[in-house]
Amino acid sequence: MSLHKTSGRWRLGLALSLLTVLLWGILPIALAIALQVLDVYTVIWFRFLISFLLLGVYLGIRGKLPKLEQLRSASWKLLAIATLFLGINYLLFMQGLALTSPANAEVLIQLSTLLLGFGGLVIFKERYRLYQWIGVSVMTCGYLLFFWEQLTNLITAHGTYILGSSLIALGATSWAIYALAQKQLLQSLSSPSIMLIIYGGCALLFTPLAKIQSLFILDSFHLLMLVFCAFNTLIAYGAFAESLEHWEASRVSAVIALAPIVTLITVAVVSVIAPNWIPSENFTFIAILGAGLVVTGSVAIALGKAN
Repeated sequence: MSLHKTSGRWRLGLALSLLTVLLWGILPIALAIALQVLDVYTVIWFRFLISFLLLGVYLGIRGKLPKLEQLRSASWKLLAIATLFLGINYLLFMQGLALTSPANAEVLIQLSTLLLGFGGLVIFKERYRLYQWIGVSVMTCGYLLFFWEQLTNLITAHGTYILGSSLIALGATSWAIYALAQKQLLQSLSSPSIMLIIYGGCALLFTPLAKIQSLFILDSFHLLMLVFCAFNTLIAYGAFAESLEHWEASRVSAVIALAPIVTLITVAVVSVIAPNWIPSENFTFIAILGAGLVVTGSVAIALGKAN
């Protein structure tokens, strides 16, 4: 089986990856607010449905809806795998988020980027140079420092906190499987076409579980948060899918690893502006040092040229 090759437009891949980082970094906060009044299934269903409808309209206007011959040439087995595992990722991540916190959820979900990078190296035969492996080590040390308090909580906590953390870790694994399937599908379909099919399939999967009537009694603030989550899904996953067209999966994963820093910074800002929304996070010198190491290691991996 032939494997997908990138376009080589690494600057575009980097820009799209950074956009994904920004949107995924602030997403857990908006989701935590939406979960204050809605159940997990309804939030997931709404995000997928709105993303499917908006993307379908956009592709229809531009005359870029997937054609029948393109669909015939695509691997429906891979499409089914990508759809199923992205749906599982959404479910497990949001269940875990409801049981823990935005910061903790964003820490643990980074397992997905490490697994994606590993999959890129093993499956797609991507390669790291020595200093890129050093970057991996630096980034790992940075995470251990930056999230020391959260990691300590994982060891000492009991009950729902550990359960939520375990669900997020499983969700990270399912996301890596989705992302690798998505990259291989780019051989036969464009990234918007792939996402359209996946959004529609996931919306159907969660329709029987959604409590649609609960959407009609939302106040304006929580409705705004829910709509933001839907648009975030559409734009972030579109940018991520397109970044895999132009850049290696291992390097996209390295840039996406910066998302927790965006989350922690956003939590700090929001907790000052609106303390009733999100509890505040306390940053120590060790955490700041760890953040610097994460950025340094990620940049070394992402910008280094492969052999």
